[in-house]
Amino acid sequence: MRTENQIQSKINELTLQRRALETRLTSIEEDSSQRNNLKDQLARLEDMIMMLEWVLNAPVGKYHA
Repeated sequence: MRTENQIQSKINELTLQRRALETRLTSIEEDSSQRNNLKDQLARLEDMIMMLEWVLNAPVGKYHA
């Protein structure tokens, strides 16, 4: 099991990657295959960040036990 600090570090790393991808997306012309590829990568990064944030803030209570 990872520590909270390790998870937060990974979130920060993925956030930096997301920002870099967003910057690259703005410089690429519309309807290019490279742009679509970057959008797919961006979606995967956002999913990973969301899952890690969920791990840090996992729901608690009888319903989730």
